[in-house]
Amino acid sequence: MRIIAGQWRGVPLATVGKGDPGAHLRPTPDRVRESLFSMLTHRGVIDGAHVLDLFAGTGALGLEALSRGATSAVFVENGRTGQRLISENIKKLKAQDQAKLLRTDATRSLAWDGPAFDLVFLDPPYGKGMGEKALTVIRNHCVEGALIVWEENAPQVPPEGYALQDQRRFGSTHVTLLETG
Repeated sequence: MRIIAGQWRGVPLATVGKGDPGAHLRPTPDRVRESLFSMLTHRGVIDGAHVLDLFAGTGALGLEALSRGATSAVFVENGRTGQRLISENIKKLKAQDQAKLLRTDATRSLAWDGPAFDLVFLDPPYGKGMGEKALTVIRNHCVEGALIVWEENAPQVPPEGYALQDQRRFGSTHVTLLETG
């Protein structure tokens, strides 16, 4: 796994190989990230964005956004393996001034008093209903019109307060784009 584009293009990230099922780590493959970031670049939402990466795993999505011009990224991860990988990747990229790791559960209250988020990556363990809970938690931490990128194993229905923007399928991964309303 590597950073695909931007200032850190080609830099390999700390990885868990094909994933760590026990830790619910399922890194987004490079080809899916490439397609996803192509969509986001087309929408013009990355440059200058304050990014929130929920269920961050290795932090690859938020770090890719930083590499491509996001201003800051906050990574929320409660698993020890994921926390270690995110910390290693932030240190490897020397991104300590732009990146912050919150060692907490994304489905519980979010202790954040920094800038509101413009772009949110949501990649919960598949099929457990955790994405809906996380969207409820973060709603007040997002700007109006923030874009949510939700990865799951099936298309997702937007909860109240969110509007569907797009849905795409990449192999077994379904990406649902939502906007805060």
